[in-house]
Amino acid sequence: MNALEMLELTKTLSTLRNDCLSLLENLQNADGGWGFHASEQSRVEPTSWAVRALFHSAESGDPKNFRRATDFLRSRQLPDGSWPACAEMSAGSWITSLTCSALAADPESAKHVAAGLKWLCDDFPRDSSPWRRFVRRIRNESRLARQNDLYRGWGWTPKTSSWVEPTAFGLMALRDAPAAQLPQNAPQRRELAVALLYDRMCPGGGWNCGNPSVYGVDGEALVLPTCWALLALREAQENPGRALSLAWLRKEFAKIESAASLAVARMTLENYGIERPPTKHDLQDWSAQELAEQGTHVLAWVSTALNPARLWPAVAAKSVSTSASGGAQ
Repeated sequence: MNALEMLELTKTLSTLRNDCLSLLENLQNADGGWGFHASEQSRVEPTSWAVRALFHSAESGDPKNFRRATDFLRSRQLPDGSWPACAEMSAGSWITSLTCSALAADPESAKHVAAGLKWLCDDFPRDSSPWRRFVRRIRNESRLARQNDLYRGWGWTPKTSSWVEPTAFGLMALRDAPAAQLPQNAPQRRELAVALLYDRMCPGGGWNCGNPSVYGVDGEALVLPTCWALLALREAQENPGRALSLAWLRKEFAKIESAASLAVARMTLENYGIERPPTKHDLQDWSAQELAEQGTHVLAWVSTALNPARLWPAVAAKSVSTSASGGAQ
């Protein structure tokens, strides 16, 4: 790509980002939250992603809209410190991790974040309890799935089973929070969760939703679980599995078809300072309206990916020079 073509692409991507941000602002409901789609009931998950896209950067949006959004999120917190996936639910979920991260930089939400993190660190999946490990041994369940039950992450719902994505979001919540808000057992939970992610990595690198192999058959890695795991492990101690998974993601990047996976994969590679390879598709292949139809979270991911000033996930220094080019070669 020559200099003129790169300049035109940069302008196109900048226009797309502005369109995404403008549409995202317009989609905010009267109660301060966002639904997964236009005119839908406000939910905690899309609101948390919208907060990150609009306000987690060096060029944040309207402070009044930010306050309305954080007021909405705080109002949905349950008495035990957790957040439910929807207003009709009376129990917390993995959304607690995402919301704690979204509110971590807001001083007015400090007590809410601390309560959420305490709930998170007190939630131990039952699949790795001593009793469950005993049952697995006597039933010889190790032949079903290869995993180390000593490690414990987080599940989609409390006290169930550890899964890759909620474990990754749990780790990111602990990393994003100020030290003063972390419960005493946070280091232990972090250590167990990091070990679980590496234990659940697929043999060729990358992650899928759960086990790396079942009945002796190796699982296939998926883009989004791999990205979330890699982002969660960014500050963890170096491990050969991380390099292997980054290599898998870089190879898979060229084949990505969806805007959601492309945006998150782009942010992941940039976070590690890895130049993006050429792609079959790029983010400018979709309009802001088409992205919104795929979901508020997708619109938020794309606008975040196109923001070189984003605070999360940060862009590594050597990726800045390539961030405007969209990966085109």
